[in-house]
Formats: sequence, C-alpha cells, structure tokens
Amino acid sequence: MRDAVSSVHDGLSPGYDVLVVGGGPIGLATACYAAEAGLSVVVAEPRSGPIDKACGEGLMPPAVAALGALGVDPAGQRLRGIRYRDAGHSVDAEFRSGPGRGVRRTVLHSALAKQAESAGVEVMSERVTEFRQSAGGVEASGITARYLVAADGLHSPIRRVCGLEPPPARHARYGLRRHFQTAPWTDFVEVHWSAGSEAYVTPVDDGLVGVAILGPPGAGFEDRLAEFPELRDRLAGATAGPVRGAGPLRQAVRRRVAPGGRVLLVGDASGYVDALTGEGISVGLAQARALAACLAAGRPGDYERRWRQVSRRSNLLTAGLLAARRNPVLGPRIVPAAGALPAVFAGAVRLITG
Repeated sequence: MRDAVSSVHDGLSPGYDVLVVGGGPIGLATACYAAEAGLSVVVAEPRSGPIDKACGEGLMPPAVAALGALGVDPAGQRLRGIRYRDAGHSVDAEFRSGPGRGVRRTVLHSALAKQAESAGVEVMSERVTEFRQSAGGVEASGITARYLVAADGLHSPIRRVCGLEPPPARHARYGLRRHFQTAPWTDFVEVHWSAGSEAYVTPVDDGLVGVAILGPPGAGFEDRLAEFPELRDRLAGATAGPVRGAGPLRQAVRRRVAPGGRVLLVGDASGYVDALTGEGISVGLAQARALAACLAAGRPGDYERRWRQVSRRSNLLTAGLLAARRNPVLGPRIVPAAGALPAVFAGAVRLITG
C-alpha cells in the first residue's frame, strides 16, 4: 500500500459488514454483539489463542451479567466484594447487584472465542496495521468490509494511523501482573495501598491468585511487592509465574470515530483512564454492545455519543479517585477515610459495580 491510510474514490465491494482488528476479549465481544445483531463479521488476529496479558482479572458484577447475557460463562472464583487495606486499616464493601468473578485472562479469552465461533464469526490469522477506505467501505490485508473496528489495545496501530493518537500522559502509570500458586485466602478483591502503588489480589482458581501492581514506571515487580510487606510475606514460598506488564495506562483519545465514519475504536484502543477501579472489562463490554447497535442501525456517527454515555460514569469516578490518589494530603487518607465512613465506601463501590 502507498500509505498507511489511503482514501480511494473507486467503491470497494465489502465482503463483510464488520472487520474487527484485534481478537482479545473486547474484540471478540464486539464480534459476538455484531453477529447477534445480524451483521457478518470477521476478526483479524495474528496471535493464536488464548492470549494472555497484564490484567487484574477481576470481573465486576456488570461484566458477569453482560457476559451471561451474551452466552459466556467463564470458570473462575466467586467474588463477594472489594476490600481496601493499608498498613493500619482494612475495610470491606460487598457487591449488592450480584457476585463478581475472578477469571484468568486466558480462560475469559477462550470462553469468548468459543462463543464467537458458535455465532459464526470468522477469525483470520492476519496482522492489520493499515487500511484504505472509500465511501462504501474499507480494505485491509485483502479483507473488505463496510466498517473496521479497532480493538487492538492501549497502543492501537489503527488509532495511530488514523491520526487519533493521544498526547503523552502527564502522570504515567503502569501495571505489572503475576500469578502465585497458593490457595486464595479471601473471596474479596483485596486492594493494598502503599505510598506510591496499589496491589490488587484476585483469586482466579482454587490454587491460584493473581497480583496486579499499579504505579509509576521505573521498578520491577519484586521491588513493587516489597512496598506491601504483609502481602509479600503471605506470598513467600509460593511458586510464581511470569511477570506481564502494560502501560502507560492513560490514553486520552480525542474521538472514537475516525474521519470518514468507517473506522471506529472500542475497548482500550478507544481511550483509557486507569485500572484503579477495575472496570475495564465492564466498560469495554458496554462500549462493544453500543458500537454493534450503532452499526446494525447504519448510524456509525451515533457511536461517539453512545461511547460517552456508557463510559462517562466510570471515567469520572476513576479520574476522581486517581486525582485524590496523587494529592499528597488526600492520597494517604483514602483507606483510613473508607474505614471511618464504611457506608460511604460501600456507596462508592455500588457506583462502580452497579
């Protein structure tokens, strides 16, 4: 191709209604929703599944419900709520809209891949980083479609070639995740707070817990874990898996529908605030459902408004908590305040989890 993105005046003859670039959980969910709406869908994903990546692996109750409605029921550990802990405090808030679930990323991916196959979604082993478009459709790697959906992650190549790449984050944060072979000691997602990082402990199997640590760049997993002595000591002696990382987490994308109206962004590719509230999969599923509805109605331009509607609450809550976290006065008081005002903490968890 002459350019990363070229505009052509000759009409393309779409072979599919939707080409989804990226076969992770949100890409596959988008494909399932689109197929459910009667659209023909193909997914382009060069990696063979199941695909693992850095992820907190805790599904909030809305995500469990959305997956169930889609016919997806991944195996995992029942989650009763969220627990905040620091050196001197611990406070619990139970979910009120049903349980969450701790699910390994690979298990979630496999379950969604099986559902996509059942829905008649075709998956091609293709790496798509460029495309051309016309008034009638798009073409990429020899695949033609009416619409291209970029579900290719935080650092989306499709977003970049569309000219929608966000500016660098002012306060970059990264995530590191590792599994430990040990029996879960709680049915809560435990969020441990230190001066500069948070550690999320999520039971994902009878003998396995995931530990995801969020914080600034510049330190490895073991150095970060040392900021949480109680957690480090509890995990001592447990066999540990490989470390996976992601970041920078913040992606302040300006818009979700690229010029021309044929290319749309979903999931992490469409913008991301932080993993602090654990809502990534929940919000991504809501975006995917909204996107599929807009395409099925032939109104792709409506997606920007619908994206903002389904993402606004989560983005505002996450941004607010992150701002408090960075404040030198408020940050150290988050967990003590949650313990002193448990009803307020429970209310905040309900806002997050529905």
